[in-house]
This record gives sequence, structure tokens and C-alpha cells, in this order.
Amino acid sequence: MANVLTRLARTIEARKGEDEKKSYAAKLFARGPEKCAEKFGEEAIEAIIEAAKGNKQALTEEAADVLFHLLVMLSSRDVKWADVLKELKRREGVSGIVEKQSRGK
Repeated sequence: MANVLTRLARTIEARKGEDEKKSYAAKLFARGPEKCAEKFGEEAIEAIIEAAKGNKQALTEEAADVLFHLLVMLSSRDVKWADVLKELKRREGVSGIVEKQSRGK
């Protein structure tokens, strides 16, 4: 599954500077990183609502939207998907409680 997300991240990255009429990601990039973050937030809220309702199909669809918009938001701030995966790998096998304490949170 990570391969699908990696391919999607590459595609999204390639959309920077493309024609906004041909690419939704390009349209978001043109509106700036703040709009990309706002769109991610909107999609996350929609996913939360569907989770609360217990609507599995709608939650599945919204989760896909969340992942897409997360990748757009990251790219808009020049955060590479590969770096996110490296961070997840660093945390793998470490208790969430221990990991969070190591960051002072």
C-alpha cells in the first residue's frame, strides 16, 4: 500500500506549476500552502464526521481524500513523503508513549 502512496506523492509533486485547468493539485498549489492546509483540515473533518456516523463506505472515501490532501499539503511546504516514511520507520517498534516523551510532548 505504501507504494500507492509513494506513487501518488510523486504525481502530486510533478503537478507543481502545471496548468490549473488540467490538475486539481496544481490548482491547490497555485492557491498557496495555507489553502492546501485548509483543504486538508476540511477533509479531515469530513472523515471524522463519517467515522462518528459509522458509515464505512463514506469513511473509506473520505480517508482517501485525507491522504491525498495530506500529500498536497506536505508538498506545498516542501516536505517529502520519503522523509515522513523515514520518520515512521524511526518510530517503528517504539511505544507511542515513549516516543512522545522523547519529543518532550
